[in-house]
Amino acid sequence: MHSARGFEYGVRHIISPKSGALIDVLLGILETDEAQLHFLLHMGSIYHNHLRVLSNIEISEGDYVRVHTKPRRFLPDDGLWKERILFENPHFVVVKKVSGLPVHGSVDNLQENLQSYLTKSLQCDVLVTHRLDVPTRGLILYAKTSEFQKAFNKLLIQREMTKVYRAKVEGQRLSPGILTHFMEPSPRAPKVVSREAKEQWQECILEILEARILGNNQSELKIRLHTGRTHQIRAQLSSEGHPILGDHAYGARKLWEEDRIELEACELGFTNPLTGEKHYFKI
Repeated sequence: MHSARGFEYGVRHIISPKSGALIDVLLGILETDEAQLHFLLHMGSIYHNHLRVLSNIEISEGDYVRVHTKPRRFLPDDGLWKERILFENPHFVVVKKVSGLPVHGSVDNLQENLQSYLTKSLQCDVLVTHRLDVPTRGLILYAKTSEFQKAFNKLLIQREMTKVYRAKVEGQRLSPGILTHFMEPSPRAPKVVSREAKEQWQECILEILEARILGNNQSELKIRLHTGRTHQIRAQLSSEGHPILGDHAYGARKLWEEDRIELEACELGFTNPLTGEKHYFKI
């Protein structure tokens, strides 16, 4: 038995009609071939009883299988990730993320992401600490030990680090100062923000450090984040009528076919919570 729920996104929900090798069972249900099913396994696009599987396991009659038949694709591994590293020590690595690439694996694609590519390049595990949106580029830090990851996450919670972004936006009316909004507590995107505080809505604070007028009714902003909500900069600037260039999801004109916007994480500063050493990175 299988369900059409989610089929428009390529998601198939299946109750296995028999026992056997996973791929053999799926071949009798999905309109695809064995090579494609092996590819979906490799991508991490298949789940058995709610757990992701990466090999052709044996399953039983009545087991639940979810297949993402159309995984979203991202930039391939170009093998140049070591060249994008700004700093590395035994605790962490700082690298320049490119636009169009996730920081970590997604529900339907475990392979095409910066964490995976760095792990292969460095031949060691790297652990996620903070995030940048897929179309955003710039500085990102990965922990190399769970001890540093936990300590660094405390810095984030306590807002004891500096994160500065550079953004090019539509319009020329913004000036230096604090912008405060409140974000609707929803997992959906685009995010909705309001200048008025509402019950359970999360406070979003950013500071425009510099605002430089460009041609074509555009501006370039230098922004310091005081809180770190999902899509915060994108949602706040859009709410003010100044969406980031190329950010079609937040009301800007679509400028490029590739998944990119004019937002860059350009400065990152903190004190290493394990050693007391001060670090500041800038591009």
